[in-house]
Amino acid sequence: MNQFFVTAIAEKISALKTEAYFHERQARGDLAAFDAWLAASPDAPPPGDELPD
Repeated sequence: MNQFFVTAIAEKISALKTEAYFHERQARGDLAAFDAWLAASPDAPPPGDELPD
């Protein structure tokens, strides 16, 4: 029973740390730079990404 509780607590802590990490990354993000990066990328599918016949 103790192992179940420890595993559940570890999973919850992991989820909270992951959420905090993504909030931190979001705060550092620059949408204008991302839009510029997308505009500079080619408008073609990557080579080798075709479906087989």
